[in-house]
Amino acid sequence: MRVLAYEVRRLRGLRSTWLILAAVLLTDAAVAAVLARQLPAGELGTAAAVRCVTAVVPLLPLPIAALGAGAIGAMSYGHEVRYPGLPAGRVSYRRRLGLLVAKLAVTGVLAVLVAAATVLLDAAVLRLLHAPGAQVAALFDPASAEFADPLRPLVFFVGLTALAGWAGLLVTSLVRSAAAGLLILCAVPALLEPVLSLLLRQSGRVWPGQLRELLPFQYGLDLVRGADAQQLAVAPALDGLLLAAVSVPAVLLLSAGLLVQVRRRAL
Repeated sequence: MRVLAYEVRRLRGLRSTWLILAAVLLTDAAVAAVLARQLPAGELGTAAAVRCVTAVVPLLPLPIAALGAGAIGAMSYGHEVRYPGLPAGRVSYRRRLGLLVAKLAVTGVLAVLVAAATVLLDAAVLRLLHAPGAQVAALFDPASAEFADPLRPLVFFVGLTALAGWAGLLVTSLVRSAAAGLLILCAVPALLEPVLSLLLRQSGRVWPGQLRELLPFQYGLDLVRGADAQQLAVAPALDGLLLAAVSVPAVLLLSAGLLVQVRRRAL
């Protein structure tokens, strides 16, 4: 508990934490407002609703909230490297591991809160600033069938934001530089998603609908490529094979982070 309290105080005391949170919320709201004003007339579909409330910008490596969570994770570890709480000679492997776990826990909780806050903020923007003729009332009515459709993609969105926060922290733990860790975090989706897309096309499959709407880079590639909208509309549900393929880099990153700590004297 002391380690968790220490990490909360350190993260709360960083000015960069509050600047990142403010930037994420303001940018998210601005993007949501632009997307809401561009909605076509008629009933709002699930895909468009998810893009609005998650503020998906095509060709970005990750959603804005996930980028913010990754930046917070990277800054958390980078600040520890620059201003260590204990001298290197007094930090045993057990203490370093405990501090790393505490950082992962605090970053994960903060990432979930950021994701929830952006979804609520973007939903309010969508409700207030939607284009004339766009029918969005059903999305805010718990009794309607349209209310439940976006919930599963939004759960994936919260998980993706938490994973981005953890990835930013773990990558920074390997390179010991917040800037380099954030750059690597942004580069991984741009490298991984086209490879997975190629493998899926070769097997006659497409991205699951729950994931595609939350991957701005892949969504932008589909727009540039002119993907068939009807084919994307019948995208299959998320299966275990694709989930395992997406999870492998996260598992490898966590393993590398733990192994590297064995050979270090400081976090």
